Amino acid sequence: MNGFSLTAQKACLAGCQSCHLVSKVRPATRGKYICPRCGSVIHQRKPNSIQRTWALVIGAFIFYIPANVLPITIVTSLGKTQADTILSGVLYFIATGMWPIAAVIFFASIFVPVLKLIILTYLLISVQKKSRWRPRDRTRLYRITEAVGRWSMVDIYVVTILVALVKLGALASIEAGPAAVYFAAVVVLTMFAAMNFDPRLIWDAMEKEDE
Repeated sequence: MNGFSLTAQKACLAGCQSCHLVSKVRPATRGKYICPRCGSVIHQRKPNSIQRTWALVIGAFIFYIPANVLPITIVTSLGKTQADTILSGVLYFIATGMWPIAAVIFFASIFVPVLKLIILTYLLISVQKKSRWRPRDRTRLYRITEAVGRWSMVDIYVVTILVALVKLGALASIEAGPAAVYFAAVVVLTMFAAMNFDPRLIWDAMEKEDE
């Protein structure tokens, strides 16, 4: 591939993740080089990035099932108790004509987590297969995954606010269901998975093509 003949890895350079100083990495100490400014260990690539990301993604897939099967809110009103999952909550808001709220919950609680898991899985497989297909687009996918991850917590925020507000009333109350814990775990695991994935691995296959 033209235009990418010299990279930091080829020049034996690496940036410190703590103080961002770019240092020369000696070939004999590659992977265990100490930053001369802050003393942190610096790496040319995040260590065990693929294994850690796979573990977190698989954990998120597992937690995603109870997050959507178990109730996320339990509403008690006038002696009647109703438990709702994320999807049944979306359907309820659609049935009552509150489309904007239904759209926000569907986007933040169902669409975004699934999209993040699919993208991370695809990036992991493409890196392991040393794919050279459209590295720029794959890098953009990674950036999107990182950027939208925090918005998945919107549903948890909504449940927390509802619980706090409705608890003030004497006739009705809302409690967070067991799915809230699993859903929060999915969001946290996908955020950590995105942080552990090293997007520079996408370009490593292109460097080998240049050699």
